Amino acid sequence: MDLPTTVERARRLKQLHADHKPLVLPTVWDVWSARTAAGAGFPALTIGSHPLAESRGAEDHEGQTFEEVLAAVRPIIAAVDVPVSVDLEAGYGQRPADLIAGLIEVGGVGLNIEDTVHSDGGRLRSTEEHAEYVAGLRAAADDAGVPVWINGRTDLFLHAQDASAVLDEAVERLLALERAGADSVYPVRIQDDDALLTAVTGALGVPVNSTAHPVRHDLDRFRRLGVGRITYGPLLQLALTDSMKDMLGAWKS
Repeated sequence: MDLPTTVERARRLKQLHADHKPLVLPTVWDVWSARTAAGAGFPALTIGSHPLAESRGAEDHEGQTFEEVLAAVRPIIAAVDVPVSVDLEAGYGQRPADLIAGLIEVGGVGLNIEDTVHSDGGRLRSTEEHAEYVAGLRAAADDAGVPVWINGRTDLFLHAQDASAVLDEAVERLLALERAGADSVYPVRIQDDDALLTAVTGALGVPVNSTAHPVRHDLDRFRRLGVGRITYGPLLQLALTDSMKDMLGAWKS
């Protein structure tokens, strides 16, 4: 670990969020995809749990151990000169201090943390429990002297049959994450709903992250809706899968 470099990359990631409206962080999963995205000119990247698991023949939803994830992301982070954030799912059962220590050790300067606890039957953390975990992450990063960017995610819309019915609860949950020290918040599964996205972005004082499809979605639309940060989740990998199938199809004999 090169701590001065890690600190500088963390500061750079924070500045990029201020400079770009929105900041697009392509979601990568191996050295090749990371180098490709950085080579395309993107100033920061994120490693997604789903595509990382797919690339390793593992299951998403904490189908890998924390140690396995750290070992997998270390060469990816080392392969590029831009800040890299890592999707750490619900924390792999780790204490916040241990999660931060492991991330910093491999050179990561940002993290995504969700409220679906896969190691406990897929239950959803309460608003207070998730905020407390995020507060622990913030305190641990401060103690380590690295301004790790914390992207606090809620899966409330994902679990709801009617997303609009849980809007108020979701906003309350996201505001609690903001107060706990999250630098940005991430309500998943509303990327196609203009009204819900606008309601959320209008209620928060920190950047709101949205999932995007690199082909089907439009950057200007997200900008108009007030989205401050964009990641692809598994959708870039899935789009490339579709393209690869199309390219190879003509070669079947």
